[in-house]
Amino acid sequence: MSSSDRVLNAGVLGATGTVGQRFIVLLSQNPMFRIHSLGASERSSGKPYRSATKWKMSELLPADARDIVVKACDPALFAGCDVIFSGLDASVAGDIERAFFEANFAVFSNAKNYRMAPNVPLCVPVVNTDHYALIAGQRAAMGLTKGFIVTNSNCSTSGLVVPLKALQDNFGPLKRVVVTTLQAISGAGYPGVASLDILDNIVPLISGEEPKIEEEVLKILGGINASASACAPLTDLRVSATCNRVPVVDGHTECANVEFAGTPPSIDEIKQCLREYTCEAQSLGCYSAPAQVIHVTEDEDRPQPRLDRNAGEGMSVTVGRIRPCPVFHVKFTLLVHNTVLGAAGASILNAEYAAKKGLL
Repeated sequence: MSSSDRVLNAGVLGATGTVGQRFIVLLSQNPMFRIHSLGASERSSGKPYRSATKWKMSELLPADARDIVVKACDPALFAGCDVIFSGLDASVAGDIERAFFEANFAVFSNAKNYRMAPNVPLCVPVVNTDHYALIAGQRAAMGLTKGFIVTNSNCSTSGLVVPLKALQDNFGPLKRVVVTTLQAISGAGYPGVASLDILDNIVPLISGEEPKIEEEVLKILGGINASASACAPLTDLRVSATCNRVPVVDGHTECANVEFAGTPPSIDEIKQCLREYTCEAQSLGCYSAPAQVIHVTEDEDRPQPRLDRNAGEGMSVTVGRIRPCPVFHVKFTLLVHNTVLGAAGASILNAEYAAKKGLL
């Protein structure tokens, strides 16, 4: 029986945090996975999950996770897991994720630690699954049969690269992209941004966020080298990002301006290409792949976080206000659910794709 035909045992690292909680919600609804093991810090180890976590999701804590005893994040304690999902904070993720990788586990990480490593796929699963070709080299370098690391991107990057990929595939190279983000507070985790900082306010700084977007876009939209040993990021595209924290719970809004390297398409051609965009995860029948990757809205005041963040169960990107730009060629507003396609949902769809390709 192939890995795509059986239920896979899943372990979640950082299970008590907000990304870990989102993993648990999504995995409990997914027929491809069974929640097998939960890992967190030493202070949570040994407690049933219901006692170890301060539950912050709008959904009820799933019954199949409530009584699982939380473990330390030690690979020796996760025997029986087919796949490891990491919602660990970057301050601890590096060493722990590498230990699981070296112990021959398939690791799908939401942390930033290995995103820019040349031989690690930085994969938005509706955009660049061709980067999975790097996995064979990872395994060969470490003498592993099953282990590898795949990361998903920064939450704002995940939304931006979807329409950019559609435009690049249809109309050729892009020259310049300027993006301004309005990012929800859930992206800061729990307890997150202090109420006195965010209520009745916008914070025009998210530390480290802008360079992440500017670098990650180039890697995701680039290719891999001839030997499939390293990524080949784009070198001609320039990306400039400005990031703001806003008083919204879920859903990152982004205002993008795009310049094409060649003759620009018409606005109608851009809308058509976005509507018709598809990805390999859809054609493989992956459970979490959205029916429509990009929702194009003609409503002049959309997208909006409260109204559009759950498009495609949070796995679609909504794009609106597509119009000519007097400085570049086109400008538009997009919305991505930052904890679904922007975090846990991307990791889970990455794992579904890996299973369909026989990598688990």
